[in-house]
Formats: sequence, structure tokens, C-alpha cells
Amino acid sequence: MTRMNYQSARFLTSAPTLAQCPSDDGAEVAFAGRSNAGKSSAINTLTRQKALARTSRTPGRTQLINFFTLGDDMTRRLVDLPGYGYAKVPEAVKLEWQRHLAEYLHGRGSLRGLVLVMDVRHPLTEFDQTLLGWADDQNMPVHILLTKADKLKSGAAKSALQQVRNRLREWEDMVTIQLFSSLKHEGIDETCARLDAWLAGPEPA
Repeated sequence: MTRMNYQSARFLTSAPTLAQCPSDDGAEVAFAGRSNAGKSSAINTLTRQKALARTSRTPGRTQLINFFTLGDDMTRRLVDLPGYGYAKVPEAVKLEWQRHLAEYLHGRGSLRGLVLVMDVRHPLTEFDQTLLGWADDQNMPVHILLTKADKLKSGAAKSALQQVRNRLREWEDMVTIQLFSSLKHEGIDETCARLDAWLAGPEPA
């Protein structure tokens, strides 16, 4: 298996809608999650960069689909999807975000997998379950990062991991789950191995 160089990640472009996304070729992996789940921090940790994905003190401020290229050929990409579910914005705006997320997940041919970021203390929110439903509709594999694992003692974190596994047992053929901590840099190798399998693996049939 080819190992991707995630430290080479560079900002490519932002798009408000599917129609304005970059050329739909190559392979990309998208990161999704509630705005306060640590999604941007996870991307920055995986790429060993402090501000590749901008973190904000106001969760939900980013409303664009952000693309990062790995290397110079732009055929391998990481995608930061808009955070959702926490921002204090009008309901109409939230529904618009949700529509664009659904269009991206349903219509993006180069999408190989979805990394769903959840706070280990508050997993499987309504939004998380909605995303899992969209992924299931598309037969899209999902890798769940239970972030902020450093906020719990080891035993409690492992218990939370097992509880999520148990709740998603019916989806175990399409969902993998792990603990992750940006603060402690824990879970990086496991996550990168999953990304490698999607981005550097063979084209899907």
C-alpha cells in the first residue's frame, strides 16, 4: 500500500455548492462533523500543520466546502465539509448547509470515504446519524474518529468506543471506529492507514 504524505497538504479552493467544486476526478476523503467536535483540529493534527483547516472560536462559522490537495498533481484531496448543528444561525441557513452536504455526498464521484468526527463524550448525535444514513444510501464507507479522547480516563474512553461500536453493529460492514486525540497526538497512525486505503488504493469497480 502506498503511503500518502499528509504533511504535503495545501489549500486548493473553497466552494459553496457542489457545482463549484474542483474537477471531479482522482480520489478524495471528506471530513464531516458537528462544529464543536474537533474536526479542524483533527485535520491539522493529521497533516502536522497548525492552521491548514482554520479553527474558530465561533463553531459553525465556516460554511464552505474546503479542498486540500496532497502533493502537486491535485488528484488526491482531503475535504473539510461545513460544520453543522451547533452554530447560532437561522434555521433556513442550517437547512441550506444540509442540502449542500447531501448534494456533495450523493453527487461527488471521486469521494472514496467519509471521516465522521464525533466528540467521544457526545457521540451519535442526530446529525451524526443523518450523515450515516446518507453514507448508507451511497454505500460509502465511514471511519469514525471519537475525538477529545484525552478528556476521559483510559477506561472510560475505551468504554465509550465499545458503546458506539455496539450501537452501530448493523453497519459494521461499512463503518470503522477509533479513539483520537489532537492534544495528545493519539490515533494518528490508525487514521492515516485508513486514509491511505481510500486515497492510494485501487479505483473502485
